[in-house]
Amino acid sequence: MRVDILSTNGSSTGRSIELPKEIFEAEISEHSVYLAVKQYLAAQRQGTHKAKEKAEVNKSTRKIKRQKGTGTARAGSMKNPLFKGGGRMFGPRPRNYGFKLNKKVKAVAKVSALTSLAQEGCIKVIEDFSFDQPKTKDFVKIVNSINTDGGKTLIVTAGLEKNVYLSSRNLQNANVTEVKDLNIYQILNSKNVIFSESSLAKL
Repeated sequence: MRVDILSTNGSSTGRSIELPKEIFEAEISEHSVYLAVKQYLAAQRQGTHKAKEKAEVNKSTRKIKRQKGTGTARAGSMKNPLFKGGGRMFGPRPRNYGFKLNKKVKAVAKVSALTSLAQEGCIKVIEDFSFDQPKTKDFVKIVNSINTDGGKTLIVTAGLEKNVYLSSRNLQNANVTEVKDLNIYQILNSKNVIFSESSLAKL
């Protein structure tokens, strides 16, 4: 698949580049994509939830009423989960939600996502650019000139472009990432993925 290399004003530079077939024209594995997204979202969970159970609440252990003859259920201490302020039954405890996923499965998932976007015409290539200083207005101009149909835009750079990243940080519908940090969730959460010319060589 050959695509035009665009300039920062959205016009064609007159040059084109061949997208690697093994990345942008691969067989799509929906199950691998599902597993990779599931793993990514699970890893984002802090897992710091905690509720006090019966043995942890600070309540009296005195028997609150006689065992028989009250007409109601027997009850011991105020730690009983049925009483207000009592311990919670099987409450959540701190845990790690992450799980292992084979590197090959993650690679197949990323390739599947990129292939899907390429088939929809949502993969674009822009010439390398940088800013002398962070300027959100200039960044928005570049995004709007290339992404004419709206939606979230992800720009992938070959290396750390600090000023480009800082220019995009305040925008909801635009993100910047290095090619080495590109993940499955970023790809699927974007309507358009724009690669810098040099980032394709590192992909």
